[in-house]
Amino acid sequence: MAEPLYMHGTCVSSGARAVLLRGPSGAGKSDLAFRLIREDPTGETRLVADDQVALHLEGQGDGQGIIARAPAVLAGLLELRGLGLLTVPCAPEAPLSLIVDLVARADVPRLPEARYEEILGYRLPVLALHAFDGTAPAKLRLALETLPDSGFPGPDGRLGGR
Repeated sequence: MAEPLYMHGTCVSSGARAVLLRGPSGAGKSDLAFRLIREDPTGETRLVADDQVALHLEGQGDGQGIIARAPAVLAGLLELRGLGLLTVPCAPEAPLSLIVDLVARADVPRLPEARYEEILGYRLPVLALHAFDGTAPAKLRLALETLPDSGFPGPDGRLGGR
């Protein structure tokens, strides 16, 4: 297996998809991950990695994708400012489907253009959200549930189609 690509960020899985939350220190990566996990009534939302995420390209052909994992020393741990390290429900790995850049509220586009980023030769859709908006967990969950393969927004200009 090839060496993983380590990225600064937090990764959370919800159902069969995972999101990589990126942003500078204090942007709200861990806070948003905590709210996603705590506010999921199904209990299916799990932490994959906090602070450092190991990304691996796995599979062949149409089954190829990026798998996210935590470095062993960080597995199951989430750092919450003001509380320290917490043990939270975790997944050992998850297929990465989305990247979310956490930005200032004024930098979140009202009607985003479709954006992508290539990681390990694999193209992923990218969104910008403000982590501390009260609706951020719900928006992120909606994006993961309705993730169009063509990116955000969908081909008709709407999230999830008409």
